Amino acid sequence: MRRPGETAPFRGPRGQPVPGSIAEIRYLRLGGLDQWVMIRGESVTNPPLILLHGGPGLSETALFRHFNAALEKTFTVVYWDQRGAAKSFDRGIPRSSMTVEQFISDLDELVEAVRARVGHERVAIFGHSWGSALGVLYAGRFPEKVAAYAGSGQIGDWAAGEALSYAFVLAEAQRRDDRKALKALRAIGPPPHDARRLWTQRTWLQRVEGDLTARALWKFGRVLLGAPESSILDLPGLVRGFRFSLDAMWAEVSALNLLERAPALQMPVFFLLGRHDHWVPPETSVAYFEALTAPSKGLVWFEASKHEPFVDEPAKFNAAMVELVRPILAGIPRPPVPSGQAAHAAS
Repeated sequence: MRRPGETAPFRGPRGQPVPGSIAEIRYLRLGGLDQWVMIRGESVTNPPLILLHGGPGLSETALFRHFNAALEKTFTVVYWDQRGAAKSFDRGIPRSSMTVEQFISDLDELVEAVRARVGHERVAIFGHSWGSALGVLYAGRFPEKVAAYAGSGQIGDWAAGEALSYAFVLAEAQRRDDRKALKALRAIGPPPHDARRLWTQRTWLQRVEGDLTARALWKFGRVLLGAPESSILDLPGLVRGFRFSLDAMWAEVSALNLLERAPALQMPVFFLLGRHDHWVPPETSVAYFEALTAPSKGLVWFEASKHEPFVDEPAKFNAAMVELVRPILAGIPRPPVPSGQAAHAAS
């Protein structure tokens, strides 16, 4: 039997649980599968913010908790290991269920559960990389449930982004006269790639960007295993889930073009982009931003960031979410709480 784990309650100066706070972990039945969900916030009166990790299949809960836990002061933050990812990975998951449409349906069930749990009519969504495609598609489908959307590593025309990413790492290998890299990259050729060839391209991209040095891997490992809800026992599921999800979904997701699938959204939209992102080149994100129709749009550049501004510049990222996204939800009235169902602290 899988155990969801534990998360510490919010406590006051004398160690007492903070009234109205929420800190809970459980498996929710979403789309017929048990999926891991954690909800944390200093007050359930704060608007819910659902974090959609990338991949597909790459849980970023440990990163969010390490770098962005400050958001729990002003949002009720919902962390979710998506179908097939990390603590939601199970060998029995049907490969046929790993589709974009199924993930939209899973997310809708999650949103409904969150709305019922914290008593808010609408949520904010933050999507990263693959999660930014899922978030946009969901917001376009269910605008009445989403008050604001924010994205980093924002997908636009996914295929165009992959072409630019490959061209960048190939040019870097040529500039460095790295014959081993050039041989590997020329062997797989330019996109479209299958999941195996994608692993090759991304591995060399990480190497040229310095993300596979011993120091970088040690730092990442400490963050991954140092999160309060993490355990070394989670590692097998993390790795297997990422490989399973990517292999099952890459052909479909890498063909997504949001300029065609979601040319308009009915809520305020914010793109928080790393200037040096070579996984989802910001040129493609900006092209989508400029083409997108929305009631209001905001673009924030993170000059010292690559693919993960929330990791590379967490203070600036957290401030942007609070200053830009939070005010939109603050003006949305909460529905009346039925008698006898007042919000309470959870642990």
